[in-house]
Amino acid sequence: MIQIIPSIVINEGKVIRLQQGDLSREKVYDASPLDLAKSFEDHGIDVVHLVDLDGARRGQPVNYHILETIAAYTNLKVDFTGGIHTDGDISKAYEYGAKYITAASVAVARKEQFASWIISYGREKITLGADAIDNKIAIRGWQKSTEIDLFDHIEYFYSRGLKYVKTTDIARDGTMEGPSFDLYKKLIDTFPDICVLASGGVRNVDDIKRLNDMGVFAVIFGKAYYEGKINLKDLESFLVKA
Repeated sequence: MIQIIPSIVINEGKVIRLQQGDLSREKVYDASPLDLAKSFEDHGIDVVHLVDLDGARRGQPVNYHILETIAAYTNLKVDFTGGIHTDGDISKAYEYGAKYITAASVAVARKEQFASWIISYGREKITLGADAIDNKIAIRGWQKSTEIDLFDHIEYFYSRGLKYVKTTDIARDGTMEGPSFDLYKKLIDTFPDICVLASGGVRNVDDIKRLNDMGVFAVIFGKAYYEGKINLKDLESFLVKA
């Protein structure tokens, strides 16, 4: 069964959503990160994706205090991402309560270092963030484009033991036009032993059902929930525990 992972994106202390990573199209939501996290937990959610957008743009995490608050006042497993570049960043993330970390920019800038993390921290704890537009990797909160092919990038780490990859088709993010189903099918076919976390474009529960039927490991969504297109009650069939 597909894992349901809501995202909480933090920019300047506020919960926000962007469209296609464009800061000029930021929408601020009048909700505290902790209240959102508690609501997710109350509906049976186990994991939340906490995005430190300030940290992603700065190149080092900023919002450890929000991570610490969510970890202290809920039982959620927090997947923390945004600006993680060093062992010190990871150690602090775990110290403040992260269960997992997702890193993207460092996997481009220092490939060997990220590959070593898969071994040193364990492949269950490290997720590769491989977000792309037109199959080319983008980093630094999607503010910097590269010419690195998405599949070549994943292959490098896949051959070194990578288990989890989170991929956003940036062109779909925040548009609620539907996920890139073809992209996720190709990822699953190309890397059959990898767990794909799909992000971007989710409109409704039917999209999640389709991703589940395809064999996607997890879905990360945000705007569809914040805009009332997805109700947490509608997700209960995915959240039933054995």
